[in-house]
Amino acid sequence: MTSEPETRDWFATARTLSEALPYLQRYDGATVVIKFGGHAMGDDAAMAGFARDVVLMRHVGINPVVVHGGGPMINELLARLDIQSEFVGGKRVTDTATVEVVEMVLSGRVGKRIVQAINAQGGRAVGLSGKDANLMVCEQTDPALGFVGTPVEMNADYLRSLAAAEIIPVIAPIGAGRAGETFNVNGDTAAGAIAAALKADRLLLLTDVEGVKDADGTLISELTQARAHALIRDGVIAGGMIPKTETALHAMEHGVRAVVILDGRAPNACLLELFTEHGAGSLIKG
Repeated sequence: MTSEPETRDWFATARTLSEALPYLQRYDGATVVIKFGGHAMGDDAAMAGFARDVVLMRHVGINPVVVHGGGPMINELLARLDIQSEFVGGKRVTDTATVEVVEMVLSGRVGKRIVQAINAQGGRAVGLSGKDANLMVCEQTDPALGFVGTPVEMNADYLRSLAAAEIIPVIAPIGAGRAGETFNVNGDTAAGAIAAALKADRLLLLTDVEGVKDADGTLISELTQARAHALIRDGVIAGGMIPKTETALHAMEHGVRAVVILDGRAPNACLLELFTEHGAGSLIKG
């Protein structure tokens, strides 16, 4: 015989599904770019949960595009190879030896792990880097940084062809230079450029904090572009949140409808944001 608590759980599940209907309709056919990184990448259960959410999104008609980082894994291999690494302005100085390691880790170990996780949940994912099909052509960001690139040309049509085939792209932030160089691209920057090229409905930047906070440390659930600029100017948005917010603003200036900075450590964070009234993290819109 079914216990009363179990019955209540089933009713709650059914109610949640019913309440999600308007959001499922709202995002049918939408493109959602997800920057995946942080804690969830190093935890098997969190990785499986993220993969399950991405597959569910694909099955309800969303076109998800996953862009990933992998800084801790890069640091680990550089240390094992005794290759020194330094940062300037939050960006890794990338010489020839370092860019080879970055590409090996991101396009190999990290990207393939995410692809495998998505496929294990019944999805159809393929691993790419920005070098594939000239997906992300870059120019050198700053000579002092070495092989660090800024995206200047995007092959959005290739990603649209994958979406038409119901394939989920998992993209490593490695760019191609016009002279055959390989460029290391900041993961948030790459995700923003891809979202802008696709005119995505949503860009979700998963991180290890709740989102944007005000001067009192309270999470701001929704803010305009104007307020985001003001918070940066006033020093309220500081540290590592500045580049994420600037990525969000730049993406919106180039055609992305809205950006959410959210806590990737929270279970089902993407589903909460897309399919519930409450949402998750900080929504930045016009």
